[in-house]
Amino acid sequence: MHSLAIKDLIAAGMIDHGALDFDDRGTGLAPRRLPDWTRAQLPQPMDVTVRMPSGVRLRFATESTGVGISFLATTWAMPDRERRPVVFNLETGGTLLRAESTSGNAIVVKPEAPGGFDLVRGEADTLLFDDLPSGDKTCELWLPHNALVELRALVVDDGAAITAAPADGRRRWVHYGSSISHCVEASEPAGTWPAVAARLADVSLRNLGFGGQCHLDQFVARTIRDLPEVDIVSIKTGINIVNMDSMRERVFTPALHGFLDTIREAKPEVPIVVISPIYCPSAETRPGPTIPDGQGKFVTIDGFEQFRNGSLSLVRIREIIADVVEKRRTAGDPGLHYVDGLTLFGAEDAHDLPDDLHPNPAGYRRMGERFAPGLAELAATLD
Repeated sequence: MHSLAIKDLIAAGMIDHGALDFDDRGTGLAPRRLPDWTRAQLPQPMDVTVRMPSGVRLRFATESTGVGISFLATTWAMPDRERRPVVFNLETGGTLLRAESTSGNAIVVKPEAPGGFDLVRGEADTLLFDDLPSGDKTCELWLPHNALVELRALVVDDGAAITAAPADGRRRWVHYGSSISHCVEASEPAGTWPAVAARLADVSLRNLGFGGQCHLDQFVARTIRDLPEVDIVSIKTGINIVNMDSMRERVFTPALHGFLDTIREAKPEVPIVVISPIYCPSAETRPGPTIPDGQGKFVTIDGFEQFRNGSLSLVRIREIIADVVEKRRTAGDPGLHYVDGLTLFGAEDAHDLPDDLHPNPAGYRRMGERFAPGLAELAATLD
């Protein structure tokens, strides 16, 4: 087998990569999910999640019966927990394959020192997907959703090549969300709920779900506005606005309108689905902030009640989102749609909410399965 540098393949147009920017590490390229111009506007914690390529895929064609990926991963670890593997999925001919690694760098968090960590250096690795069908085939390599990753090379059979895949005829779906759309807790990149929904609905996903984020940032709205060839947009917002107590009702309502207005500046006809938060027991009727307790559960903390006029609970946020969508539809935007997050993951699903905030892998898969029919139906209306 022989190696082909990712950097050269991308420069030659042989790979459709789905990233909006890259960090050039010299030995490889690290994908970013927002464009270069956003760097100066990113809050520092968000820069980390932008570099975690949830939903990013390398799409190419090859006649090779084996395809490998050489990379250096950087993951987060707790000192008292087993390190989670870094997983790649390879999809070809309707078959989804999985390969995992525990090599690479580890950022070991120091619980006793907030913000503190130790960087433990590790080695690069190469994962191989073998016994692939012979002949030309289109491959989609799903990149890890739970790690930073420097992509170095694709590995193929001796004599085999990487070429550009045929044009992707699927509808293009862009999804914006929080950690519950980033889905670090999923067991594999194709197991995040947006990935599950996209595969079931046969659409092409761009996932702009960022852990700890989704505060209706205008740099994300402008990114979505300026993306070419977008067929469907969805926005799943609200949970971190409660968790961080980052907005009151006075600010949230016009911020949501403004986010939608920005997208509509360039995409007046594109269907937009606005999804309210899923179930989170402690924040349903109480405003945030929300923090983890000593048992690893997320709970809202008490505040100065006399100063919390306009503070938001999840119940109130769902009411506001539904009202915003209805008013805009009445005002002449029939392409705007509302989905109640509780229909994707409600109180009856709480057994799959181990920290009372983030679903486990089974919960994420169920969310994707529940969202997929509506997504497919919406995509079909565009044919």
